[in-house]
Amino acid sequence: MKEKAKKYYLQGYSCSESIVKAAIDEGLCPKDLLPCATTFSGGMSSGCLCGVIAGSQIVIGYNFGKDNVLGNDISARQKAAIFIEEFKKRNKYTCCRILSKDVKPEEKRIHCSKFVTDGAEILESMLKVRV
Repeated sequence: MKEKAKKYYLQGYSCSESIVKAAIDEGLCPKDLLPCATTFSGGMSSGCLCGVIAGSQIVIGYNFGKDNVLGNDISARQKAAIFIEEFKKRNKYTCCRILSKDVKPEEKRIHCSKFVTDGAEILESMLKVRV
């Protein structure tokens, strides 16, 4: 999943879209979720929460949220927290602005592809083994 997400990101999909599109390809969520991810890139256009995290949370919510097949509201929130903690272990921050601080615009896509692959790897491991 992480290679697909990175490929989509480098092809021009946003970070949040790349995560959701790779999850769709893996059968982890329906294709209808892709448009939902569009507004979550670039820190939701504010520079705050990294779009990789937001896209991953969409997929986590779909799979484990209230009235969904794998979980309930409590397990979805627990899984959301687990995802955040693992992302922070790997990257220290969750804020797009901080993660890409001092990165030139022409280098941002390559720089941020690491966060896309990290997020996809964490998400896949959570969904495939039902952490």
